[in-house]
Amino acid sequence: MAQTRPNDDVNTEIEDLEFASARRELPGLQGMVWRAAATAFVSFHLWILLVQPVDPTVSRAIHVFFGAALGFALFAPRASTNLVRPVPLYDWVLIGLSLIIPFHYIFDADGIEMRTFMGPNLQDLLVAGVGILLVLEFARRTAGLVMPLIAVTFIAYCFVGPWMPGILFHRGVAFDQLLVELFNNNGVLGTIVQVSASFIIMFVVFATFLQKSNAGEYFNDVALALVGRLRGGPAKVTVLSGIMFGAVSGSAVANVVASGAFTIPMMRRVGYDRATAGAIEATSSTGGQITPPVMGAGAFIMAEVLGIPYTEIALAGLIPALLFYWANYTHCDLNARKLGIRGLPRDELPRWTTILRRLYMASPLILLIFMLVQGFSPFRAAAWGIAATLVIMIVTSLVHRVWLQRQGLFTGTASAVIETVAQIYDALHGSMKEVMQLIAVCAAAGIVAGVIGVTGVGGRFASMLLDVAGASSLLAMVFAMLVAIILGMGVPTTAAYAIAAAVVAPGLIRIGVEPLVAHMFIFYFAILSAITPPVALASFAAASMARADMWQTSVIALKLGLATFIVPYMFWLSPALLAQGSLIEIAPALITALGGVWFLACATEGWMLNGPLNPVLRFVSGSAGFMMMIPESMTDLTGITIGVALFLWQRRAYPVEGMVTLPRPVERRS
Repeated sequence: MAQTRPNDDVNTEIEDLEFASARRELPGLQGMVWRAAATAFVSFHLWILLVQPVDPTVSRAIHVFFGAALGFALFAPRASTNLVRPVPLYDWVLIGLSLIIPFHYIFDADGIEMRTFMGPNLQDLLVAGVGILLVLEFARRTAGLVMPLIAVTFIAYCFVGPWMPGILFHRGVAFDQLLVELFNNNGVLGTIVQVSASFIIMFVVFATFLQKSNAGEYFNDVALALVGRLRGGPAKVTVLSGIMFGAVSGSAVANVVASGAFTIPMMRRVGYDRATAGAIEATSSTGGQITPPVMGAGAFIMAEVLGIPYTEIALAGLIPALLFYWANYTHCDLNARKLGIRGLPRDELPRWTTILRRLYMASPLILLIFMLVQGFSPFRAAAWGIAATLVIMIVTSLVHRVWLQRQGLFTGTASAVIETVAQIYDALHGSMKEVMQLIAVCAAAGIVAGVIGVTGVGGRFASMLLDVAGASSLLAMVFAMLVAIILGMGVPTTAAYAIAAAVVAPGLIRIGVEPLVAHMFIFYFAILSAITPPVALASFAAASMARADMWQTSVIALKLGLATFIVPYMFWLSPALLAQGSLIEIAPALITALGGVWFLACATEGWMLNGPLNPVLRFVSGSAGFMMMIPESMTDLTGITIGVALFLWQRRAYPVEGMVTLPRPVERRS
């Protein structure tokens, strides 16, 4: 099935949302050198992770500053209409400075370790100061102005803290100590970058190889075959596609771009207006970051910070992800009922025989999940997934050339090997393009973490949360939610989680919240910030693809995800929803949560079964949903009783499907 692609203008708008400036298209020899350097960079990481480890500080310095050198070559300092141009002289200066810093750690590793006890010398301070400035500029170019501004604000706090009131007061930090703390293993080259240099880069490579093998197209076909014929089928395809592809990709905007080019035109064709089509795509793409087995880059940071196996994080994320997509699916179904939108004709859907013949396309993801469950490290599991993808790529190419094109065994095999090698090369340097933003934001988030450590503001913030919790634990959780969402506005969710976790998580743990629950709570809301106005990057990207009004798309996306904003409070009150406890405890909590999400979605949409809900019934439905979502026996029973009564009332009032259909909204011309 042919996929409809957005035009170049739309692609440019989306890139502007995800990155601070458009990427350069390096011409001629410089382009060839950049691709070769990017391939070498990714290959080096695979080598040290799987074959020959090196000193962690050296690997982190190479990860950040060789990555920055490539970033300064590929990203212009500001938006420009002339992007096909060589690297200018001023960027060569930045590239040179970036390349010098790793050699400081490579050639003086013993001296640096000794000076951690004796104090830094002038060379250490120069490297730290220049390195921090390079990280800020690297982050500005790849992730926008918000992240560097946050980091600069925290750095400024180090100097003005002695004059700040209340919990913001600190005694001040010596300048040389500040530079070292913000740059070395407590800051830029700290834990967050260590996760980026190991887990994150491996899974970005895995996702890129999956795309090269056309697995994304296969997942779309599976979703089409499963739900394409149902009421509002294309919207439901979008939800399932978000689960299958979004579970591997680590960026909401990347998910929108990858699947939206296919799903948004399909939704438009069956009758969805532009804003609704964009909102459905934005919401389903955002949920991919909380969906196991990968759950986005932030989950790896969480595992490292908590010191628990990644499989435990993935298991804890399973039920919240299910509730997220159940809410999405329910909204799509109710919206289709309300607008009378049908599914796609059978002759436009993929045949199950074809899908089953291509079942091998899902084997890398299946192998990844199997190895994670078996207890292998995440990057070992990802490595096996990459290997399985390589086998698929070469076998697919071989079959195509030998069997379909009848090239002959020797000629076809040689052509297949050459084609696969070219695909591997493209995947490796393509992975570097995807990982650069993550490297930059992780390094910048390390600056924030270093400030929190050196000033001690994290402990004082925890004390404030403890005081707030003394009045109301719920108020403390609401405060934590607001911090995570605000920090996530205009910032990639990895950085939003890392900063919010450093600021808020210690306080939540001190008021008695379990560490895993506290971090999952923050992680969930950091991700939801991608669809939360006023700066909702996923919604804005989807609106650009659908050519819809950005604010209208954002508001609809917020409505589609409204029930999911309650899910973190549910697993705070009942850790059983994070798979903490026995099956007897988990099953009832899950069933009532699913029911509560459904009734709350009905209240939000103003529709249940085959007819509308008047304002009174919407309030009743919302109340039933809220009570079922509160993990207490009495509230569950009350909510179930009210919900069943309302369900029977609505079924009696509108017994025939399609009796009432609201008029479709009139779109404004773009």
